[in-house]
Amino acid sequence: MLRLEGQEALAVLKALASETRLLLLSQLSQKVMNVSELAEALNLPHSTVNFNLNHLHAAGLITFEYEPGTRGSQKLCSKRYDEVMFRLPGVDVQSNPDQVTVSMPIGNYTHIDAQPTCGLASETRIIGMLDNPRSMFEPDHVYAQILWFGRAGSVEYTFPNNLPFGARPDAVELSMEVCSEAPQFDPQWPSDITLLINGHEVGTYTSPGDFGGQRTHLTPAWWSDDQTTHGLLKRWSVTRDGAFIDGERLSDLTVEALGLQTRPQIKVRLEVRADARNCGGLTLFGRKFGHYEQDLVMRTTYDFGDQAAEAGDDGHSVST
Repeated sequence: MLRLEGQEALAVLKALASETRLLLLSQLSQKVMNVSELAEALNLPHSTVNFNLNHLHAAGLITFEYEPGTRGSQKLCSKRYDEVMFRLPGVDVQSNPDQVTVSMPIGNYTHIDAQPTCGLASETRIIGMLDNPRSMFEPDHVYAQILWFGRAGSVEYTFPNNLPFGARPDAVELSMEVCSEAPQFDPQWPSDITLLINGHEVGTYTSPGDFGGQRTHLTPAWWSDDQTTHGLLKRWSVTRDGAFIDGERLSDLTVEALGLQTRPQIKVRLEVRADARNCGGLTLFGRKFGHYEQDLVMRTTYDFGDQAAEAGDDGHSVST
C-alpha cells in the first residue's frame, strides 16, 4: 500500500486521473509486460502507451527494467502498489476516555502577521516567495511544514472544541517544535514567544536561539544545511492550578478562565511582540520537518466532576 498525505500526493492523483493509465495499471496487476504487449492488449499506438507509462513512472506507481530483445532492448513494466491511501490535509482529532487530542498542521492557520525575514516551505518546495508577507496567504500555505517570521509578528490557529457536553476540563496542553528566527541560523538568538488561548495570556517563553547547521532525520533532501533545520519541543499547559511550560510556572491563569465549556472553538495565538525584550522572531515545524514528527498538538483532559458525584448520591449508576 502506498500512503500519501497533502502535497506529496498531487503527482499520484494527477497520474491516476486518466482512464488509459488506469487500464495500464489493471493490465500490470497480474504480470510484468513490455510496451508492445500493453499496446496490443489495449489496442493503442506504442506512442500513446509510452506517454502514459512515463506519467505513471514519474509518479512512482510503476517501475521500468530493460533487457535485451530481438530489436535492441525492451522495456519491462511492473506495478509497484496494489492500493493507494490518501489522507486529506487538515485537522486530526482523536478521542480517548477523559482526553481529546487534536493535531493541527502548522500551515492551517487562520491569520498571520509576518514581516521579513519570513517564509513557508512544504516538504518539497518553497511556497510563494521568500521574505514576501503576501506569500503567507497563498492557498498552498496549508501544506507548510516549516513557517518562520523575523522580529515581531504573530500566527493564529482555531482548534475545534471537542470537549464533551457536560464535561469539566482539567487541563489543556499544547505541544510544538519551535525556535527563534535569525538570518540563516544562530543558536544565540533569543526570542520572547507569548502564547494566548481564547484571548487569555498564558505566558512568555524565551527561545534561546535559531538552530541549524545540521541535518535531522526529517530534513528534506533539497533543504540547505546552512538554514534553520530544527527547534525545541515545548509543552505549554493550563491546569486548575495555573499555567506552565515544561513544568515551570508561567502565570496564575487557570483552565476554568479559558471558557472551554461555552465556546465552540479554541483560539490559539503565538506572538512575538514589538516591545519584547528579545524580539527574535519565530519558527514552527510540522511533522515532516525538524526533530519531532508532529504538528501542533492540543490535548484536553476532563472529567464529569459534580455530575458523577450527584449520580453516586442518588444511588444511580453505581457499580462495584
